Amino acid sequence: MPAPRSLILITVDCLRADHVGFMGYGRPTTPFLDCLAAESVVFRNAIVAGAPTYYSVPAILASRYALAFGRDLIGIAPDENTIASVLQESGFATAGFSAGNPYISGRFGFERGFDTFCDFLNSTEFPAGATPPGGGLRNRANQVLSRACHAMPGFGAAYDELYFQYCQNAVDRPISLDVLRRFPAANVIVDHAMTWVKENSGSPFFLWLHLMDPHAPYFPKREALELMGSATPSPSEARYLNAYWNRNDLSAARLAKKRAQIIELYDAGIRWADQQIRRLTEALVEMNLWSRCALAVTADHGEGFLEHDGRFHAPIKLTEELLHVPLLIRHPEQTSRSVSSPFGLIDLAPTLLDMLDLPAPADFRGRSCWSAVRKNQPLARPVITECVYGCSNPFHRDKRLGPRILAVRKGNYKLVVDFSSRNDQLFDLESDPIEKAPLPPAACNQIRRQLLDCARKHVAESHKARDFDRRQAMQLHDLRLEWAHSAANIAN
Repeated sequence: MPAPRSLILITVDCLRADHVGFMGYGRPTTPFLDCLAAESVVFRNAIVAGAPTYYSVPAILASRYALAFGRDLIGIAPDENTIASVLQESGFATAGFSAGNPYISGRFGFERGFDTFCDFLNSTEFPAGATPPGGGLRNRANQVLSRACHAMPGFGAAYDELYFQYCQNAVDRPISLDVLRRFPAANVIVDHAMTWVKENSGSPFFLWLHLMDPHAPYFPKREALELMGSATPSPSEARYLNAYWNRNDLSAARLAKKRAQIIELYDAGIRWADQQIRRLTEALVEMNLWSRCALAVTADHGEGFLEHDGRFHAPIKLTEELLHVPLLIRHPEQTSRSVSSPFGLIDLAPTLLDMLDLPAPADFRGRSCWSAVRKNQPLARPVITECVYGCSNPFHRDKRLGPRILAVRKGNYKLVVDFSSRNDQLFDLESDPIEKAPLPPAACNQIRRQLLDCARKHVAESHKARDFDRRQAMQLHDLRLEWAHSAANIAN
């Protein structure tokens, strides 16, 4: 089988597996990817190595668990091997376009290995969204009033509701959904990608796109809502829905009243990503490149919609709506295939390199599964996912040092070990796919023991195999950025 000439990797932020057509979803979110899946290898149980983004993408690009250098460090080390750096050294032109996600930016070393890297964080190509009123004397007065009302029984909830309605009415009415969007839409990313491919089509290339359209706040393109056949809310209505969904003072029961409308906005974001992947593919066909291109499409993690009373994707649990993501790999010479065994995205980079007939670096923690996939052999490796409990903003160093949460998946069984509560729970995902009924402590002792042993070995190996030179390089990089930031603040 001849190796593809070029490789395209597309990661879609917050794309959960059960909202994708070829994974069984009923709504038309991914008509193009559904067609592509019919000629691709589809991994039915692809599992991320961490969640959210800053705990998952290092595994996708560098085949390395996010906590391998220590819980206090995130990102890519200055000289760390990545799929981009390996392909760059092998003569590939390389480019990465990430739609404004600050956690996979140059700040955290994700430009490593790319000849061209654009994270759109300082871009003027898309407008910034409106923000609620605040600051100054008015904001301080509101804080005093809030504390006073919450100190009196029955007044706190009333105050929260009044202040929420005030915030919705005090800002200017937005003129379009595009004005509210915080990230560049997928068409902007694909426009840049197509321009770059045209300029580099004479050599093998590696292109990574990270699309943010399904990410909150959910402000999809109006055209995507029309393609979905969804009701098209006004910009003010969409802003209200997002603000309501973001409230922390409401119960899950009250939030659930807006769940269906929020999911419609989320699904439209997926549809727009699918539409733009189609546009990129059509451009590759026109440039006579598609027949020699391999394509992998996956996600960095999923998204919660109250399945376990949670929203978004905060690192406080490792439930399937956050860990189970779609993955299809299209090789121009490989027939369609479906892989049902659990597949960890830690193995994605070495698998893609193997598909290109290139060896993976020795420091990659994952292993290639390409040979097993081609031979229709089951994948037997346990899949491990980890994150730091409660680290919702890694820009604050102290937030990175919480206890670990770790999940081990083997077959239909999944063990979750929460170091913060010192508890572990075992689930049988075949009989309990929504993870509402953990197995009793005395049940399935043998499989529980096996998965606990995997968890112990993983933690021990993470410490034993730690690369202290790269850890030190990452620490120095962090300190330089903090000093530069402090100096800029003093100067201002």
